[in-house]
Amino acid sequence: MNVSNQEAAHRAASDAELIAWVDRHDQVLGALPRAELRERGLIGRGTYILLFNSAGELCVHRRMLSKAIYPGYWDVAAGGMVQADESYELSAARELEEELGVSGVPLTPHECFFFDQPDNRLWCAVFSAVWDGPLKLQPEEVLEARFLSISQVMRETTEKPYCPDSLAAFKRYLEGVANVP
Repeated sequence: MNVSNQEAAHRAASDAELIAWVDRHDQVLGALPRAELRERGLIGRGTYILLFNSAGELCVHRRMLSKAIYPGYWDVAAGGMVQADESYELSAARELEEELGVSGVPLTPHECFFFDQPDNRLWCAVFSAVWDGPLKLQPEEVLEARFLSISQVMRETTEKPYCPDSLAAFKRYLEGVANVP
C-alpha cells in the first residue's frame, strides 16, 4: 500500500470513528461518526495540546493534505476529536502519542471553550506539556514538525495558513498565562 492509499484508508477510518456529540453547554447527547457530525453541523469535543520544549519553544506541525478540514495547514497544537468513550484528558494523551509520539508526560489542563465555524463546531479542551525528547510523527496525519519561539509562531501565523481552532486555543492560553499573577 503506498502512502496515498494509507492516507485514504486512515481518512476513511477517521471519518467513521464514533465521536462524543454534545450540545452548546458541553452536555453529552450521544455518539456519532465524525463525518456525520461535520456534515450535519453538530457539535463535538476536541483536544488541543500545546507542546513546548524546556526552552519555551512551541511545537508546530503541518497537517497532511488528506485531512478533512484545514488540509496542509500549519497547527500549533496536537490533538483531535474526543471519542465517544473518552474523557478530554484521555483523548489528549492519546492524540499527543499518536500524532507526535510523545507519551508519559504530565498534561496541564487550562480551559474549555466553544469554537464555532460552519465546518468545525467544537467544545475545545486546552492542555500543555513540556517535552525535550525526539518526535515520532504520525505519517498519515503530520507532514513535518519543528519547535519555534512564541514570537516566531506569532509572525508565521500572519504569513502561512494556520488552523483557526488551534490558534484560538493558543491565543486563549497566552491570555491566561499573561493574567496569572
